[in-house]
Formats: sequence, structure tokens, C-alpha cells
Amino acid sequence: MEGVTATLIDQIPSNADPDPLFEAFAAWTQDRGITLYPAQEEALIEVVSGSNVILSTPTGSGKSLVAAGAHFAALARDEVTFYTAPIKALVSEKFFDLCKLFGTENVGMLTGDASVNADAPVICCTAEVLASIALRDGADADIGQVVMDEFHFYAEPDRGWAWQIPLLELPRAQFILMSATLGDVSRFERDLTRRTGRDTAVVRSASRPVPLSYEYRTTGLTETLTELLETHQAPVYIVHFTQAQAVERAQALMSINMCTRTEKDEISELIGGFRFSTKFGRNLSRYVRHGIGVHHAGMLPKYRRLVERLAQAGLLKVICGTDTLGVGVNVPIRTVLFTALSKYDGSRVRILRAREFHQIAGRAGRAGYDTSGLVVAQAPEHVVENEKALAKAGDDPKKRRKIVRKKAPEGFVNWSQQTFEKLIASDPEPLNSRFRVTHAMLLSVIARPGDTFTAMRRLLEDNHEDRRAQLRHIRRAIAIYRSLLDGGVVEQLSPGSPDFDGGDRIRLTVDLQQDFALNQPLSTFALAAFELLEPESPSYALDMVSVVESTLDDPRQILAAQTNKAKGEAVAQMKADGMEYEERMERLMDISYPQPLEELLSHAYDLYRKSHPWVGDHPLSPKSVIRDMYERAMTFSEFVSFYELARTEGIVLRYLASAYKALQHTVPDDLKSEDFQDIIEWLGEMVRQVDSSLLDEWEQLANPADETAEEALERADEVKPVTANNRAFRVLVRNALFRRVELAALDKVEELGELDGEDGWDAAAWAAALDAYWEEYDDLGTGPDARGPGLLRIEEVPEERLWRVRQTFADPSGDHDWGISAEVDLVASDSEGRAVLKVTDVGQL
Repeated sequence: MEGVTATLIDQIPSNADPDPLFEAFAAWTQDRGITLYPAQEEALIEVVSGSNVILSTPTGSGKSLVAAGAHFAALARDEVTFYTAPIKALVSEKFFDLCKLFGTENVGMLTGDASVNADAPVICCTAEVLASIALRDGADADIGQVVMDEFHFYAEPDRGWAWQIPLLELPRAQFILMSATLGDVSRFERDLTRRTGRDTAVVRSASRPVPLSYEYRTTGLTETLTELLETHQAPVYIVHFTQAQAVERAQALMSINMCTRTEKDEISELIGGFRFSTKFGRNLSRYVRHGIGVHHAGMLPKYRRLVERLAQAGLLKVICGTDTLGVGVNVPIRTVLFTALSKYDGSRVRILRAREFHQIAGRAGRAGYDTSGLVVAQAPEHVVENEKALAKAGDDPKKRRKIVRKKAPEGFVNWSQQTFEKLIASDPEPLNSRFRVTHAMLLSVIARPGDTFTAMRRLLEDNHEDRRAQLRHIRRAIAIYRSLLDGGVVEQLSPGSPDFDGGDRIRLTVDLQQDFALNQPLSTFALAAFELLEPESPSYALDMVSVVESTLDDPRQILAAQTNKAKGEAVAQMKADGMEYEERMERLMDISYPQPLEELLSHAYDLYRKSHPWVGDHPLSPKSVIRDMYERAMTFSEFVSFYELARTEGIVLRYLASAYKALQHTVPDDLKSEDFQDIIEWLGEMVRQVDSSLLDEWEQLANPADETAEEALERADEVKPVTANNRAFRVLVRNALFRRVELAALDKVEELGELDGEDGWDAAAWAAALDAYWEEYDDLGTGPDARGPGLLRIEEVPEERLWRVRQTFADPSGDHDWGISAEVDLVASDSEGRAVLKVTDVGQL
């Protein structure tokens, strides 16, 4: 579908019968040089005929084109059609694709935290959003068709329920379920036909447009890779099962000559002025210029996008990544190379499941580029070493007997060529039901018109669970219902009641917030919690940040890093205090990541939950990421370095972007103090300077007609001057100065020297200045008043493109005669995306 510019909407025939519909769509594809595969043609015929379709065809067999044909048919029938995908990135990508096909006015998007053109006839959304609509509106939902992509997520333990609910609650819709790894779907075939009254067609194809071949290698990985490169099997995607292994492999492969001089020049030309602004980015710059890419979920989006662009241009010979490649990532590759056939799944190391294997292996072979794809599996390292030793011994039986064979590491889960062959031959495992009952489910069903008991009984007894699980869900539903009654959130009317109208006997006594079950379900709690804060407090703005942070999903990697840091610092202090080992270990049990306002917020949450029980599905989680970064006056790079989060800096940035949007939209304007506005501006500008794509995409979604997805992609690496946002830049300058104040208060002259040594204020200069200060004072304040605007003076000198600044120290006597003087270089700041300043003096005025 690449390169298509004309909209499909103009091709819709006036007659919505199956034959003219199919002919119109087929003619459109033919005009664009697209020849339908047999499976595509079969699926489209069934779709225009009104049947449900379960499409199980290999990766690269054109499922997206079938989805487009389904939306085309629904629009011709004047039906609202929904497209769902498992992750927001895929939803937004499909949104832009469909805008090109059907026009921006006909396509909308809902992801819980984004709503664009919600009344459009074509809606892109996450599965959770569709499930929420299905529960809220039931059979009366205005949904004529549902296209569910990556339907194998139905079996995901935490999220699979969202793929099941629409099948149960939308009997009037036509369903198109698509995945490359569905396995046995006979149960879905029967169930869909029974529920919708439509025929259900299962369209399968074992043949791929680009066939695969398979090889098991007992040579070392470097040797295997060298041979693949020499036999022109690149690009090669080397699959690892941790992000650390992927990065370490990229570094290890730097010794191999991947590209010619001409190819390296082409890489440099495409990279152009791209800003590698972080420590990991600077390493990535070396890798990609050598022809090696890295691709995993922990990277900044701009880095992953750059790797994808270089790969699409055919300039990368090797990409070291993780198994996340299996979820709709657009990286064209010829060979998939498995470094292992086992993985740690969060609880144990196990052999890959057939579905996981096929999902990743299916990425090999590029339609339109390759005539075949290759899947290679490496033998375990100890097996490779043993094979090398045997080969060295040759046919000499004495030498072979003397070989001491290496054993597998302790706890190693072994795989072999037989494992590989079994995975190749195995069909994906059956999809297991992941139904669950929540407060939001009951409230949604109670809120819609009709007989609640009948609707809930049908949902609990006619789902895809076995009877034992159904009974467990029924008990859970009864417990939730009783809690709603006890809390006065619902009431049960008797036939003699004056309010009883002969209809439903259950009704809500509260008004549910709009989309209460979607993203930011605790936003109303946050509004209530703001009233508990003291506006006159110097920490008021940061306390508001803590309230909002407590309602956000936990960034587990960041919290784990904060916990490790806190424990490390605590151990060092306890050792310095001479504490015994046993006592140290006991005290460490109580140390965790920072949780500001934890006692206040937890108590407030317990009270709030009594009258708003649906928030019980979403536990409160006090934490401090934004606040910690702000109070430590750290830049993004400093924060990532401090907590050793370089491999997961993309996760850090996504959390910051999510928090920025929440701070903007959760807090009413009348509660936003000047200090709070400063924090919002600072946070937004920091995110933009690191990687603007997350916020740019958000803004583009609201105005998709302003530019195409391709134009946005080309512009995504452009960074606005950091000095353009004067308010945000002032906060960056204030933080840069206050970072030095905090280090000075701790007398960390070596770290201060690292910040300013190049400009003359090295560790020795700082030590001399602070020695003079400590002779006069015994403390240096770092509290809220110390970082306030009253102790900072800024003189803008536009003709010299600099600012002269003075950060006054908060000394214990209140004399305010000591401080830091500096010059801020505006040109250098724009170039580096941060406040670049030169200390000119530390001392008394």
C-alpha cells in the first residue's frame, strides 16, 4: 500500500451489493499495480458478502490490504467500522494510513488518552477502548464492523480480556480477525456464527509470498554472520531476548567490516544532522555508521525510527534487537538469526512457544525485494565450543577421547536441532481465554439501559471460559456488586418502590465520568486530592506533581533503579556508621523508591474509593520521577546516567511525555500556579529537546490534514531552538545553576569540576571558593525557598546572544551575599538542546 495517494472513498460504488463492491476494490488495487494473492481475494469476497472472516496467513501476505477492503465495504454499507491493534503506536500508524486512503474527515482515533474525530465512520483504537465501548453500549453500540489486528493477543494474560469482550457484546457487528499465528480457530468459527448469525469463513494460507528456508548452525555466531554476509543474506536481524545482550552484540560486531566506503558515505548522508543527544545515542551513532543497527523497546523513538529508515534504505547489514520485532515493526530484513531458542518470561527460563517462534521468524524475507527468506538458529555456546574442539581433533580417536567437553551452565534450558525442527513444524498453540471481571465491567453494564441481571448473567455464563472459571468470575461479580450496594453507588429497586417503572431493578446513584474505564481512570481522584494541598506551601507546585504522578502507570525500570540507588546509598552510610551486617540487611528491607505524600494520598484514596468503587481496579501508586528530576535539578541525560538507565532511556522519555500530558490536561487552569506552569513548560521542553516525536505526534493527531505521515517523519528529527521557549529556558537555566548549588551544599567539588572544568572553574577553583564560604557559614540551603526565583537574577544581552545570571546562595544568616555568577551561551544552548553556561565567579558580591 506504499505510494498510494488517491483516496479509496471516491471508489465506493452506489450499489453496496457484494459483486460491485468487490469489483470496485479489485479495480482500485489493479490500477495501482497490486495483484491480489488468492487468500486476499478469498477473504475480500467473504467480507463484501457480509461474513465474518478469520484470516490466518503468514507475515507479509497482505492482511493490511484486506483490512482496507473491509473498511471500504463497511463505508459502502453506511456502517461504522473499527480497527483495533494491541499498542498505541500501531493504532496511530494505521490512523495516518487510513487518513490517506479515506480522507482525514472520515477517520478518527481513540486510544484512551487521545481522541481525534471520534464521530468518524472509520475509527482506529486500542482493543481496550473497543472493549469499553462494547461493555458500555452492548448490542446497541453503533458498530457495524470490527477489524481486529494481531488477534493472537487474545491469549495475553493481562490484556487478552479486551479482545474477547467485543466478540461477546457486539452481536450485530461483522468481525474480521487477523494474525499470522492463530493456530486452531474452530472454536472462534463456531462461536462467531452462533453469536452474530453470520457465516464465518476461515481463510488460511501456509504458503508465503516469500518462502522461508531454515538452517541450524553449530559454528560461532561471528563465523555464522560472516558467512551470511558473504553469501548476500543481509540484512540480518539478530534476535536476542534481553536489551543488554542486543547492545553488547552490536559492540562486539564492530570488529567485522560490514560496509564499503561508499555504503558508509551513504549512511552518513542519510543521517545528516541527526542529533545523537544521549550517551546511548553516541554509541548508536558509531554502530549505524559501521552498518550495524540496534532495535529494542527501551530506545528513544527517534533512534528506533532512524534504524528503521536506514534499514528501509538497505544501508544496514545487521540489526541487533529483541523479540519485540514480532509486533508490527516495519524493518525489512532477509535473514532472522536466533541467538537462542529459550527465553526468560519473567518467572522462569523456557523454550520458545511455537507462536513466539513463528511471529519472529515470519519477519524474514522482504516482499518485493527477496525471492526467499532465511531463518537461522544458533546452537548453544557450549555445544559450539565442543564442536570446535572435535573439529580441531579431526579423525584422531586419541585426540577426540582427550577432549573435555564443556557442560551447559547451571540452570541452562537446553535446545537442539530437534527443538528447532519441532518449532518449525508446530502450529501455534491454541488461544486461551483471559476473561476477567472488574468494577468497571459491572458499572458499565449497570449504566446501560435494559435488564442488568440478564445482561450480566449472559456475560458471565456465555463467555469463552470453562465452567470452573465461570463460577469463579460469578463469585467475583457478586462480591463487587455487594460492595457497590454497600457503598451506595448502586441501588436495587423493589416493584413497590415509587421509582420502579417496571424495567430494570438496578440503577446507579452517581454519574460516571466520561470514559471512566479508559486511560487516566484516577484523574477525578487527582482533582479531589488537590483540595487537600496547601496553596501557600513552598512545595505546593511539586506536591501537585506528586498527586498526578501517583495516578500514572508505574515505570517499573525507573522505580527499580531508584530503589537500587537508595539502597546503595543507605548501605554506604550504614557501613560508615559501623552498623553490623545483619542490622544493615534488616533495614534495607524497608528502603524503596521515593513516594512523596504516600500517607496523605493513600488515606484519601481509601475514602474516595468508597464512593467511587471503580477506582479499585486501578491502584494508587505514589512515586517521584518528575519531582525527583526537578528537585535534583537534573537534565534528562544526568537523570539517566545517575540511575544507570541508558538501555531503557526510551521508557524514561515515554513516562516523562505521559506525565507532561497528564499535568497539562488533569489540572484545571485555575489551579495552575506560576511555579506549576514553570514545571510544565520545563518538562515539555525537555521532552522535545530529547525526542520531539512523542509530543509532535500527539499534536499532529489533532490536525492530521496539516501534513502527511511521511512529512511528519521527515520533520521528526528537526529540533526547535531550546531558547525559543523563553519561559521553559529560564527554568532550564535555573535548574542548571541550582544543580551546582546542590553539589556545593554537599561539597562535591569533583562533580562540580566535571560540570565546569572546561571553562576554568575546575575542582580546585570550586574547592577554594567553597572553603571561603564554609569559613563564614556552616550550612547552604537547598530547600524550596533556596531555589525560588527571588534568589536568581537574569540579565538578557540579546546583542551578544547571551544571558548574564547570578544565583544567590541561601545562607543560614539570610545575608544573601554569596552566589554563583555565570554567562549563558544562547547559540551553544540551541546547538546542544540544554542550558550551556560558563561560571565566571563563585563568591561574595
